[in-house]
Amino acid sequence: MESFFSKLKDITTFIFDVDGVLTDGSVFVTEAGVQSRAFNIKDGYALQLAVKSGYNVAAISGSRSKSALFRLNSLGIYDVYLGTNTKVDRLKLFMEEKSIHPSTILYMADDIPDLAAMQMIGLPVCPADAAEEIKAICTYVSPIPGGRGCAREIIEKVMKVQGTWLNEQAYSW
Repeated sequence: MESFFSKLKDITTFIFDVDGVLTDGSVFVTEAGVQSRAFNIKDGYALQLAVKSGYNVAAISGSRSKSALFRLNSLGIYDVYLGTNTKVDRLKLFMEEKSIHPSTILYMADDIPDLAAMQMIGLPVCPADAAEEIKAICTYVSPIPGGRGCAREIIEKVMKVQGTWLNEQAYSW
């Protein structure tokens, strides 16, 4: 079996679930009914650096959160698919549109709606607090829970293995 670190050298694409990965899964609701989520700034730094460094970065989520769309777009991520009921279909379409081979994709998610999609790609990974069914199929389980820097951790690992972590884009935000 190919080792985890050897798989990192082939990654060209990062796909993230939103709730439970880029957020801790909490939804804050005001008395007026407005919902919001908290995103980790260290994840944000790594996400925008991956985009600037030429990686494909996408988010596929069942959520319809406009705040998530705003946050991801502000980081330079425009392949944001919200309100996705069937993640397998969305993933297939994304790979076809971008001509991406499944073996070059790292997909980080935390719960059952992502299970089938994660089984289609080269490197399924998850945060420490992912559902047991997700952990069982993952090549790597981050020691960091969702929304607390797990995306940063995995992006940094890939970029360090590929020698792109401390490139010229790393010094501008």
